Amino acid sequence: MNSRSDDVQPRPALRRGRARVESAAEPGAEIWAQRADAAESAVLSRHLRPLWLLPGTDLGVVGWPATRTERLFFTWNYWWQAHLIDCAVDAANRAATPARTARIAAVARSHRLRNITGWTNNYYDDMAWLAIALERAERTQGIAEVRGGLTALEQQLMAGRQPEIGAVPWRKGADYYNAPANGPAAIALARLGHIDRAVGIADWIDATLRDPDTGLIRDGIHLPGGRIENPTFSYCQGVVLGLETELAVHTGDARHADRVQQLLHAVEEHMTAKNVVTGGSGGDGGLFNGILARYLALVAIMLPGADAARQQVRQSAAAIVKASAVAAWGHRLEVEGEPLFGPDWTVAARLPSGTAGAGRPTGGGSVSPSRTPERDLSVQLSGWMLMEAAQMVTAAGF
Repeated sequence: MNSRSDDVQPRPALRRGRARVESAAEPGAEIWAQRADAAESAVLSRHLRPLWLLPGTDLGVVGWPATRTERLFFTWNYWWQAHLIDCAVDAANRAATPARTARIAAVARSHRLRNITGWTNNYYDDMAWLAIALERAERTQGIAEVRGGLTALEQQLMAGRQPEIGAVPWRKGADYYNAPANGPAAIALARLGHIDRAVGIADWIDATLRDPDTGLIRDGIHLPGGRIENPTFSYCQGVVLGLETELAVHTGDARHADRVQQLLHAVEEHMTAKNVVTGGSGGDGGLFNGILARYLALVAIMLPGADAARQQVRQSAAAIVKASAVAAWGHRLEVEGEPLFGPDWTVAARLPSGTAGAGRPTGGGSVSPSRTPERDLSVQLSGWMLMEAAQMVTAAGF
């Protein structure tokens, strides 16, 4: 290997996936399980590495091909790792194995170690995503060692709510209150038994951030000034769909299911084409569409109600998941036999040519896309999430 091995890497064998009908029938749960396995395998082989060579650890390298800084975990992105845990839980819930269970525990353990100060940080959105992942790991896979972290995160989310506003800020001390923090925070709180707190946050989001023209959820608001940030990101819709579905189940209050129905229609109208979620980027944005798909699957599987309107909502949510998964799979690359997904599921994926143009943290606390977004762990996690979501809805009979 020459002295520039960090920047010049052998070009791997690749084959472009084709958008094609692979059989006369629509892919079923078994096919989606195989594709989810392939997406999992690709992330594990390209991105998962021991933290600082410590035994019993695993963490996701944020880029592939990776820079030296990334391989040494000087860059690691807290909330991306939370979604890595969540995807690992998906795989274990689909087909539990000792290796999958051990991997969840290893990544959670490594997350705490790499965070240096323990489980928490100053960002409520980060902590909410990790709380969701750890709660699922404990509840569905019985991983007891995450209990201390979950308790610490629960305390932070409970204390972070500002009672005069009814929501948590984006980060400690900030004046910005947004859907990407409050949606996952309320989902975590609902699953931890704080239903009233979650209902209050859901009501605040609906009253404050819903765009009256499109019906979509806007990013956030500066308070007490009242200036709204208007972007309507796909993951904002996803977390609110997930939150309102959780509350429809836990409370039986029809207003939560009604909000799901209204928001789903807005997503169909403004964020899909032929049922496929459109757009996408790398960096932090690489996770946005996958998060939407995750919670659309939750709507399909969990939203209560036997009437025709609710049945149609569930069918529509599942249809978006399946159509998006077909598109993403059809536009993938296969690199050394494993899929590489693009950030936009409607466009053919591209092979990263090296580490030049790697994403960088920005002054606002976010991470910019790599020049070729396919190298970003976030984009590949989104593809994995989507494959797991398609398997879940088809296994449920959609």
